Amino acid sequence: MAWFFTDECFGNKYIIQGEDALHIRKSLRMKEGEQLTLISPQGTENLCEITDLSDGVEVKVLSSKPCEQEPTVKVTLYQGLTKGDKMDFIVQKAVELGVSEIVPVLTERCISRPDEKSIRKKVERWQKIALGAAQQSRRGTVPQVKPLITLKEASERAKADEVSIVFFEGGGEPIPKLLKENPKTVSIFIGSEGGFEEREIQMLKEAGTSSATLGKRILRAETAPLAALTAIMFYTDNMN
Repeated sequence: MAWFFTDECFGNKYIIQGEDALHIRKSLRMKEGEQLTLISPQGTENLCEITDLSDGVEVKVLSSKPCEQEPTVKVTLYQGLTKGDKMDFIVQKAVELGVSEIVPVLTERCISRPDEKSIRKKVERWQKIALGAAQQSRRGTVPQVKPLITLKEASERAKADEVSIVFFEGGGEPIPKLLKENPKTVSIFIGSEGGFEEREIQMLKEAGTSSATLGKRILRAETAPLAALTAIMFYTDNMN
């Protein structure tokens, strides 16, 4: 069933406009009487029936219930900025796996160092990718892609979460041990190509971040965040 999000609250009826309406009418070629799912800002899953296609897509709500697709743990991914289109892939797959927020981070080993205008455009594109991935995977909310920040800024933000973990090849605690208290909020740090400098790891540890590994193999920058997210979702019982 087609799955869409709205940033507006609504009652028993709603008119879908813009790109979503065009997609419903032109790409999906849906007709009056057909059903779709509309997710409201508060995470309510609304089963709707199309009633009119003359001006946008008008729907009436048949039933509503809380969306049950969201993980019980909110994970913020602080991702070292990667080169090329690797971030496109990371954003898409991280959203599918259940990430709550993605924050691009500028680290010492980042090869990609776009100017302010370029990174703003990139973030806009990544947010569209996040929307598409959330629709495809039937999320109850669209994860936000935040503006680029420094690693120092990220380390300060992560203090607000119950658990903060940096994954790198230098070793650390087992993931189950770090999650044994069943945290509701987790921050994870993943480096760009080449990983982190040792002094960056030290800075994160001084800010309260624990270190962990993803095994004995060295993972690519675009593989590591997905492996980390999968492990966290598994150990918090969100893969059942």
